[in-house]
Amino acid sequence: MIIGSDPRANRLTDEEKSEIQQIFSEEIVPKLKKLDARLGTIGCEFAGPQYTNWMIQFRSRGEEFEIVDFEYDEMGAGMDLDL
Repeated sequence: MIIGSDPRANRLTDEEKSEIQQIFSEEIVPKLKKLDARLGTIGCEFAGPQYTNWMIQFRSRGEEFEIVDFEYDEMGAGMDLDL
């Protein structure tokens, strides 16, 4: 453990997860459908700069998508889905 680090700093609240889920559903899912995505990992910078180091793992579920995990990654980088 790094001395002086706050273990809560790398955790999302339920409210933050809900905010990311809502933006994911409204803005990202349509792009994933266009790309015929089924599962993957993407950065959460789409939800705002405060989530730049957060990644989500997602998978398709019928016609919809769900977030299956949130992961903090200091080295994580997003990708533009507007291809």
